[in-house]
Amino acid sequence: HVQLVESGGGLVQAGGSLRLSCVVSGSIFSIYDLGWYRQAPGKQRELFADITSGGSTNYADSVKGRFTISRDNAKNTAYLQMNSLKPEDTAVYLCNIKRVVFGITRAYWGQGTQVTVSS
Repeated sequence: HVQLVESGGGLVQAGGSLRLSCVVSGSIFSIYDLGWYRQAPGKQRELFADITSGGSTNYADSVKGRFTISRDNAKNTAYLQMNSLKPEDTAVYLCNIKRVVFGITRAYWGQGTQVTVSS
């Protein structure tokens, strides 16, 4: 039974920082690609940062230069360092892991953690 648990969210002033964690259990974390998503009220869920099983990273323009995604496979944990936070970063932040085996995608989600940035 694969589980993902996010933590580290909270209320922060604009310009502040937060570090989110995503702990994965029930599977071999290192073989999965991982993505951080966020969903603001009334908006679609958005993929804004991802890291492959090999450690390659990608960022949406909206967070590039401010957010850093990383992973520690020995700890089954991924991290999201968020700096220079803006009110528009306010959302529920979720992590997702996925891998494709013989054309079949297996993906799992965490429950999310709320990030609120005040102006």
